[in-house]
Amino acid sequence: METVEITVSPASWTADQRVIAGIREQVFIEEQGVPASLEWDGLDEAATHFLARDARGYAVGTARLLDSGQIGRMAVLPAWRAHGAGKALLAATIAAARQAGLHRVFLNAQTRVSGLYEQAGFRAVGDEFSEAGIPHRRMEMTL
Repeated sequence: METVEITVSPASWTADQRVIAGIREQVFIEEQGVPASLEWDGLDEAATHFLARDARGYAVGTARLLDSGQIGRMAVLPAWRAHGAGKALLAATIAAARQAGLHRVFLNAQTRVSGLYEQAGFRAVGDEFSEAGIPHRRMEMTL
């Protein structure tokens, strides 16, 4: 697949909530059928958020990092998958975790895309489990 110009920058939940929520609603709630009650877990205000943008500045993906070192809510709009947005978001969250002094990061990867995380250096821990009806694996990386 073609890699296109993607930039990732920190985002503010207060200022960018509409854009972040719009991407997550489209990907998780509409496309994947995740119940809204599970998606909106009350952790967004305290999280560090990131937005991936294309060359025109259009937001194409988002991710968040919690103080615990958990990377999550990584979502890329369908037309932008396999173009480097997911890798760029993951790299930005890992860099932010290092800068914050964290020694490890972890995430619950949808099993079908766990290869993205393995390529970045994550390793699977434990058995596959269901989260919101979707198969997942916990994955960790030591920084």
